Amino acid sequence: MPSHLDGHRKRLRERFQKNGLRGFAEHEILELLLTLCIPRKDVKNLSKCLLEKFGNIRNVLDAEPHLLKRIKGLGDASVTHLALIKAFTIYYLQQETEKTCVFNNNEALIKFWQMRLGPLKHEVFEVAYLDSSYRLVNDGIERLEEGSIDRTAVYPRKVLTSAMLHDASHIVIAHNHPSGNPSPSQADFQLTQAIQYAGTILSIRLLDHIIIAKDEFYSFRQSGFLS
Repeated sequence: MPSHLDGHRKRLRERFQKNGLRGFAEHEILELLLTLCIPRKDVKNLSKCLLEKFGNIRNVLDAEPHLLKRIKGLGDASVTHLALIKAFTIYYLQQETEKTCVFNNNEALIKFWQMRLGPLKHEVFEVAYLDSSYRLVNDGIERLEEGSIDRTAVYPRKVLTSAMLHDASHIVIAHNHPSGNPSPSQADFQLTQAIQYAGTILSIRLLDHIIIAKDEFYSFRQSGFLS
């Protein structure tokens, strides 16, 4: 005999199949995700508990595995499932970026980096390598440096050497500010100027330098520092 739980899950799936996520409360979206990895348990209360603890679905997906495992009802399989959802989302955003001409619109690239770098607790520095049509080359996003909670050492020579190895005509550089404030430091301005100058000599154009915080970003190009 079908259980009340089976009927509830079926109704959630049918609503999604008919209208997507339109009309879903946030706890229902998370509940729908959890039904895929927790097949024999009512996960409504678990979903509400996660949102109460972390605030929203994005924070749930960004949470460290050891923090998620402290929530009663989540085990290795469900935590891995949530990590996979985030990884698939990042992969999807990267593929979307690969189809986009970054010269006119780098929104997809910013969304990718916000998802990938925003939650990190230490600074990293990444480069997007673009061809002459302003599209990502194959395997066109590379992490060049990792640092501490508030700084990472970046050398323009390494950035430009790597760009030449990727046969890039243009580059976009990005790093994160774990503090949550994307405002550039004096060192960020100096690095941008150094890479721009060295790139001009090598005919590799620096299109933008993007600083990522969890919920904000700063674009040197949008600010008028790069054109």
